Amino acid sequence: MIQLADEVFAVKSDPNQLDVNEEVLDHLRRIHPATVSEYDDGRGPVAWVLVIPTTLELMNQFTKGEISERELYERTPLHVKYNAIYLCSAMVLEEYRRKGIAKRLTIEAIKSIRNEHPIQSLFVWNFSEAGEITSAAIAQALSLPLLKRVNH
Repeated sequence: MIQLADEVFAVKSDPNQLDVNEEVLDHLRRIHPATVSEYDDGRGPVAWVLVIPTTLELMNQFTKGEISERELYERTPLHVKYNAIYLCSAMVLEEYRRKGIAKRLTIEAIKSIRNEHPIQSLFVWNFSEAGEITSAAIAQALSLPLLKRVNH
């Protein structure tokens, strides 16, 4: 999955993106346990989803390009009420794509977060057409507005 992430997002060559490692994963789980989800087919993980609950203020700064993905992660405070969720990444092994796994994992994660936080909006920085389609379907399924960062 880490190799797939490197191929899709090229985080190693872009200091503005969040380079996910064990330390980052631990911090995300402190933000909320549902930030990191995976689907295991019995032989190992085949899909991985990352969402980051945050504030509307940080969402707006990110979607306008005023802060980077890394800054969004670093500036998201702990132990506050979150009202926005960043659909950070979804990776699915090729042979498991187009089965709705990423959409289902993401919706389950958001519903879990909404049990504790007054989420008003979703936002995304799409890197693929599949990401564009999936993020729109997630927002529609949850009846939440979806804001997009336009620059890559």
